[in-house]
Amino acid sequence: MRLLLDSHVFVWANALPKNLSRQAISALVDPDNEVFVSLASAWELWIKHAKKPIKEFARVLDGGPDAFREAAALSRMTILDISLQHAATVRSLPHHHGDPFDRLLIAQAMQEGLTLLTHDDIFDRYAGLRILWA
Repeated sequence: MRLLLDSHVFVWANALPKNLSRQAISALVDPDNEVFVSLASAWELWIKHAKKPIKEFARVLDGGPDAFREAAALSRMTILDISLQHAATVRSLPHHHGDPFDRLLIAQAMQEGLTLLTHDDIFDRYAGLRILWA
């Protein structure tokens, strides 16, 4: 399975694993699975952290790009860049909600054939999006 983590799931996987379901943990530790975290999640988390510190993940977010890369690598995750195709795909998504970061993750998952690992039920509204519940 190829997984794309929602931003909060990346935080949980690295700092609050007790928040994850057994199914999510199994998928994350399965060596046969490829796990990705989007550059969009890094962007979103830094914006949120600047507004209100994410205490459990402050060490990583305060550490900048190198700390983020290291957190991903230690968890066997690959950082997924944002392509022009990903950005353009957002345009064709139905407007079930307006969060630009979520919409970009949906576009990336669809374009790259990834299953989105999330706890946010808003994603369930998008036909064709494969979801694994965190």
